[in-house]
Amino acid sequence: MGTARRISQHLDRRDKLGRPGTPQHVSKLYIGLISGTSVDSIDAVLARFDAASFELIATHAHSWEADLSMRLDALIRSAAPTWHEFGTLHIETGRAFAQAALTLLERAGVPATDVCAIGHHGQTVHHAPDGAEPFTIQIGDPNTVAARTGITTVADLRGYDMAVGGQGAPLVPAFHDWLLRSETEHRVVLNIGGIANITTLSPAAPILGCDTGPGNTLLDIWIHRHHSQRFDDHGRWSAQGHICEPLLQTLLAERWLDRPAPKSTGRELFNADWLDAKIEQSAARPTPVDVQTTLAEFTALSIIKCIDRTAPQCQRIIVCGGGVFNDHLMTRLRSHSGAIVESSAQHDLDPQWVEALAFAWLAQARLAGIPGNVPSVTGAHQPAILGSIYSGVSQ
Repeated sequence: MGTARRISQHLDRRDKLGRPGTPQHVSKLYIGLISGTSVDSIDAVLARFDAASFELIATHAHSWEADLSMRLDALIRSAAPTWHEFGTLHIETGRAFAQAALTLLERAGVPATDVCAIGHHGQTVHHAPDGAEPFTIQIGDPNTVAARTGITTVADLRGYDMAVGGQGAPLVPAFHDWLLRSETEHRVVLNIGGIANITTLSPAAPILGCDTGPGNTLLDIWIHRHHSQRFDDHGRWSAQGHICEPLLQTLLAERWLDRPAPKSTGRELFNADWLDAKIEQSAARPTPVDVQTTLAEFTALSIIKCIDRTAPQCQRIIVCGGGVFNDHLMTRLRSHSGAIVESSAQHDLDPQWVEALAFAWLAQARLAGIPGNVPSVTGAHQPAILGSIYSGVSQ
């Protein structure tokens, strides 16, 4: 699978808009690994980057073992996990990420020695950017990844941004800017994973962005509870019901949604307990399918309201992430926005792999000593070189 996208402008290490630059070294191969909020699979990509272009060489969606996925989900939901469970999962998850990388290389027919580095996001199990001591935790031991693959691994990509006052998220805007900025059009790149986030790209203006709130996560929780499915395939179930207005208004009353950027969130807030409490607070008692339809409407409205506040001149919304495959959600987004709403596939960029590509790109930025965060997005006090380096061992 090969896709090349030519970027028209070579960037210095930091341009006049405050955007991270692009390494000027010879084109090399990098792997990006990430598992999202829903813990549905590990996305793995192999890509070649140079100063102004990239080529997507191979992709692989690595399924979690059922037991490991259940234990990870339980860890994320637990208020007080044991140290033994946390440590054990950290190592086991690292093995799973390593295997995802090795399977990717095997299918691509590329030896590990040809890969410069792995950008290893890991699995977020807790994200708390707003407390007295902000922190974020991603597990998937990078020592294990480096040792098992023999490839230098760049991990802990969020921590330094938080150490200099940032939210540690979202981190994809720098990559979105590198790929999709237009010199004439006001654009928003919308990534709909478990949590949705936006990148605002306006001509001759700094990058803006933030998390908008739930993406797929509430929809996934509800359909799994009632139909034992991990996601609402193409939004077919949510398309069958009716919007429950009292519940919708209760959901939209969530105070976090009205907070100004910078802001980020996760399943620490938007989870099953939160949803159950909102249903209980609403005056109506909708059927399960009507709850799903209402959740889709809430997701679309929370996204568009954030875009309208952050990017009122937006002309085009470019959507990536798993949510792009939810046809009903995409229809609702279009119904609430005056902008063009389209998949990143319209820009030669497969929406399923954008986030993993971003972390491969951040790995090469780390090795080149180039800042990977965007302070205007995360709220960091300064640009930051992101990630720690774990040397691979020759095998």
